[in-house]
Amino acid sequence: MRSLRLLACLLLFAVLVAGCDEKLADLTGPTPNLQPTFASIQSQIFAASDSNGRPACRNCHVAGGIGATTGLLLGDANTYASLVGRPARFRAGETLVIPGNPDESYLVRKLEGGPNINGVRMPFAGGPYLTSGQLLVLRRWIQLGAKND
Repeated sequence: MRSLRLLACLLLFAVLVAGCDEKLADLTGPTPNLQPTFASIQSQIFAASDSNGRPACRNCHVAGGIGATTGLLLGDANTYASLVGRPARFRAGETLVIPGNPDESYLVRKLEGGPNINGVRMPFAGGPYLTSGQLLVLRRWIQLGAKND
């Protein structure tokens, strides 16, 4: 059911984008340079806060930070290796990023605040959260294979 809703949303999105010639920058709001590449997501989401006041993920997910207890460090050269194909530390049987499958990627569910997560939606501070456009770009990167590009 969830997959059908997502597919319908993505199709609607594609029609709307094609129909009104909207730029990606218009969708990503506070991160207008965000692209569906790992380098862009690393620099624009994990390593930087945005104009909406969302904190950078690496504020907590660094050695010695609160988020370090999860084993997910988002502030160094090993970020890609700690995300893609890696198990979620506190959610048995879950994988953080599954290339080609954003719906089953635990990282996406934690950022969207889905019902099947341990703990709270990220960021832990209670928001502001990623915008729908930012989440769409993250999902697209995963859908394209979650390449280290």
